[in-house]
Amino acid sequence: MRYRYCVIGAGRQGVALAHDLLLNCEASRVVLADADETAARRSVLRLVALHPSRGGDLVPMRCDAADAASVQRAAADAQVVISAAPYRFNEGLTRAAIAARAHFCDLGGNTSVVRAQLSLHESARAAGVSVLPDCGLAPGLGNILAADGVSRLEPPIGVQVRCGGLPQRREGPLAYKLVFNFDGLVNEYSGFGEFLRDGAPISIPTLTELEAIEFPEPIGRCEAAVTSGGTSTCAESFAGRVQNFDYKTVRYPGHFAVIRAMFGLGLFDESVRTSDGGELRPRALTRRLFEERLALPEVRDLVVLRVTVRGRSGGIARRVTYDLHDLHDERTGFTAMERTTAFPTALVAYFQARGMIPAGARPLEQVLPTAAYVKELGGHDIRVSERDGPDGA
Repeated sequence: MRYRYCVIGAGRQGVALAHDLLLNCEASRVVLADADETAARRSVLRLVALHPSRGGDLVPMRCDAADAASVQRAAADAQVVISAAPYRFNEGLTRAAIAARAHFCDLGGNTSVVRAQLSLHESARAAGVSVLPDCGLAPGLGNILAADGVSRLEPPIGVQVRCGGLPQRREGPLAYKLVFNFDGLVNEYSGFGEFLRDGAPISIPTLTELEAIEFPEPIGRCEAAVTSGGTSTCAESFAGRVQNFDYKTVRYPGHFAVIRAMFGLGLFDESVRTSDGGELRPRALTRRLFEERLALPEVRDLVVLRVTVRGRSGGIARRVTYDLHDLHDERTGFTAMERTTAFPTALVAYFQARGMIPAGARPLEQVLPTAAYVKELGGHDIRVSERDGPDGA
């Protein structure tokens, strides 16, 4: 079979999505739609350089992600619509995809938006299409691996997900390289993580519960802290079966102390009133500095993901651990963050195109066939190692 896809957003993730759709997802046509049609055309030229024989299968298009009619025009004749746009557009994009009778998935990142999307379940089911939010790296791949581990063990079960995008060298004032949208990063550092503790849902403030975590060299010792959005809907999905479920973001040591200080100073606030009656807009300045000073184009990135699931099997305490270490790909030019966010999402879209997901809007950990998904990941150049054995901890 050959399938037709529409990618909304022609930035970093959108191009990586289109690449994997062409290479591994039996695409007959990929529309790459963006508010900036010139950017969409540039992205298509980059893809043609990687896929010289596929130029006729790529269609650049102007599309306003906030305009339902514009989205439906871009999605016309597509079997799957994939959002690589900022998360704030995803509810509207979901509605437009359902109206176009196309399956929909996205990179996600904001659980309130996800719940609004899931409220469209009956509309999606009536249209005969599936809607799966939060399909990227974390939320996304981390939750899928967690669901796979949970499916193999018996209660009581505990799940820990640890994930981070890092520079390959510890550079700059934050030992960090900006590897995705600034607003997405601030969203991740704000609010609460939604976890399970002793079987009950609980909200934990972000940037708290700092812990040390060790990875093989050259990564070495890191730190992890609570951030928002990483668990998505897993606390609700696994309630009654999983005792503990939490997510933390991984950074090099010292990063979170500086970030907490910046929040304390108001540097991420949209607007601040000064004592003399003036007004400052610190977030705009911080955004500009992050985008310029933390771009670090000469430094390559890496991604680490570790999912640990503990439970019992045959009356014996067992632990299943999944590890992913990914690097910038010099051959294609895709960063580790682009690869590990976009390629897993493309695989979800491929499952939808093949009719492997039931119609309706549901959390991916509830309906994605995880064993089949994990088996196919390697074919998308996402290499997850797995250890399964007695739990002595």
